[in-house]
Amino acid sequence: MKARIMINLNSLKYCTAVVTFFLVGCASETPLQIQVSNNLDIDRSFETVEIDLNLLESNEALKLTAGKTYKISEVGTTSELVSQLSDTDGDGIADVLLFQPTIDANSSKSFTVGLKVIEDQTDEIPTCYSRFVPERTDDYAWENDRVAFRTYGPVAQKMIEDSVPGGTLSSGMDAWLKRVDYPIINKWYKKELETDGSYHEDDGEGLDNFHVGTSRGVGGIAIKIDTTYQFSRNFTAYETIETGPLRTSFWISYAPWKAGDKTIIEKKFISLDHGSNLTKFRLEIEGSDKISVGLTLHEKDGETTTDVEEGWVSYWEPYFGSELGTGIVVPSKNLLDYDKYVTDAKDLSNLYAQLKVVDGEAVYYTGFGWKKSKQFSSKEEWNTYLKQFAKKVNSPLQVKLVQ
Repeated sequence: MKARIMINLNSLKYCTAVVTFFLVGCASETPLQIQVSNNLDIDRSFETVEIDLNLLESNEALKLTAGKTYKISEVGTTSELVSQLSDTDGDGIADVLLFQPTIDANSSKSFTVGLKVIEDQTDEIPTCYSRFVPERTDDYAWENDRVAFRTYGPVAQKMIEDSVPGGTLSSGMDAWLKRVDYPIINKWYKKELETDGSYHEDDGEGLDNFHVGTSRGVGGIAIKIDTTYQFSRNFTAYETIETGPLRTSFWISYAPWKAGDKTIIEKKFISLDHGSNLTKFRLEIEGSDKISVGLTLHEKDGETTTDVEEGWVSYWEPYFGSELGTGIVVPSKNLLDYDKYVTDAKDLSNLYAQLKVVDGEAVYYTGFGWKKSKQFSSKEEWNTYLKQFAKKVNSPLQVKLVQ
């Protein structure tokens, strides 16, 4: 789904501005100037604006050449903002330029976009990072500066089917409870697999003590058939699209699976942006006109909060001496209802958000906030975050081209 010169950049973005450009004037001998406006009465930050590269390259002075990339600065300053060229459709070609402005409530700022020489690349792991993990069977893991996740591949499934120890049978999404802002995926796997330590123990960076099992974890999907929920097994294929300072993205797909008499074909495009506790899922699905996205209820001793009209659901629970919030945000009025599904069957109790599928796609954001990370101290703070996230994603930052 190529998103080139267009008004509504509908692509793999988390809480991402829908970049609507109004052409006021253009001078090819000068950098472009853009104005970013916040129409909400809340301050905005850590929201990714996407600028279509066709728009930039329509200015002869901004055509990318070998050894060059873009730079973005706030008008009136000399400091450069972090930016990233991004491939939004996974075809290996950059489509948009990303950056994250900070805009006060009901206000706007102007920025210039120019060219610069590409600096020497380092070998550091980027803030927004994801990879396939063959050394731990065949996980796929992703993270940013606030949260981390993983899910499970076909080898882990076959081990369960063949009664080989160490396998995992689940299409649920695992939460890694980190409490540092630097990358931990590679460190934790190395600790688990190559040392006497374990990522199940907190040495100051956090730990993996989130139980998924056959639950939906944080954001796995299901199809409701009569009074029960059915879902796929492990993913069968993947591709990393990008990593970087502002975004990592990838896709995973699943073998066709049955929900009642329906055959479901499922592919997930997943992205996570800097500064967000919620990862974005753009689901391509055949076989159903609605889906259910789940949050595991674990010991069923937490508190549920929902607002279908605003498009979010929340679960806040006591968790191993701390507290943990999970949540789902559904944009564009596509949250139909919710279902707190409680059963005695192991791992099958989930809080479900029921989503409308539109033209074979469903979009949702899901993630968590761990009290021990000091990002959220209470259920009220977590719910406020989800409420504001829903407002922002439904009223994105507006961008116009000034010159």
